[in-house]
Amino acid sequence: MPGFAALPVETQFTPCAGPVRPCTQGSITMPHFLAIAIGTVTMRPYVFAFFGAFLLACVPHVGWKRTLTFTLAGYGIAFGSEWLSINTGFPYGWYYYIDTTRCRELWIAGVPFFDSLSYVFLSYCSYATALFILSPLKAWRWNLATLETRSIRRSFAALLLGSFLQTFLDIVIDPVALQGRRWFLGQIYGYREAGLHFGVPLSNYAGWLLTGFCLIAAFQLIDAGRLNDAPKGAVNLPFRSLLGPVLYLSVLVFNTGMMLVIGERFMALCAALMFTLPVLIVFILALRRANRYSRDELGEHLRDYPWSPAGNPSQKGQ
Repeated sequence: MPGFAALPVETQFTPCAGPVRPCTQGSITMPHFLAIAIGTVTMRPYVFAFFGAFLLACVPHVGWKRTLTFTLAGYGIAFGSEWLSINTGFPYGWYYYIDTTRCRELWIAGVPFFDSLSYVFLSYCSYATALFILSPLKAWRWNLATLETRSIRRSFAALLLGSFLQTFLDIVIDPVALQGRRWFLGQIYGYREAGLHFGVPLSNYAGWLLTGFCLIAAFQLIDAGRLNDAPKGAVNLPFRSLLGPVLYLSVLVFNTGMMLVIGERFMALCAALMFTLPVLIVFILALRRANRYSRDELGEHLRDYPWSPAGNPSQKGQ
């Protein structure tokens, strides 16, 4: 509700509801710390489910080492952007976190732990979707592979498209997250002034575009080195190339579903209409592009990633 976000924090919530002792640094004993660690997961199971799906998609794609490196770097970038914004108004505009759950889940310097973690899987699935759109496709009976190359992975096109895909995810996520008091997210944040888009200011989306650009650029840098052998953890799962796009769509479906659950049908309709045509275009073009690659495209893909399932000699190519 737009007007709600503009109210002062102290008129909306108390720091910790119920008979929970104040959360001061001096009161955090080891048992209490363990309770917070457990609460971080149990209070946000959907976030950690999406994060698990990210690991399932990213590790077979680039290996454990690069996945872990990106997770740490991506979390640092996301946390830095959020900390800056709540303290300076850049890059998302002025907003604040309401620490009603500080006694039950992990917070770091005024930012809930799970919030910055979500940027990691959102940026990866957006980037993976961009690669799916930009790369030639090879399909056979029980598999499909994107014939991505190092040049495609490092391209500005993948960087820009992935950044916009991540931003458009937030155009769906943020309006329903702002209504967190009406579902199990809880009201954890608000904006100093109500924005134009269901209470969300446009500066927020500009900030997401900039942060998404930085996150995907970081992934490209981490993934830039050439490897002669498959990285540890990289495996040829069936339809691995679809895992990133499926995660992207799952985040959309989850948040649109929450809109319907809380009765925001117009908000859900806007989200559905915004993505229906792009999803249809990507699906139709993917069907038309499958197995229409050239020998040079396949050859470049296999030179860069010789462990790819697309190089299986038992599969017919063009």
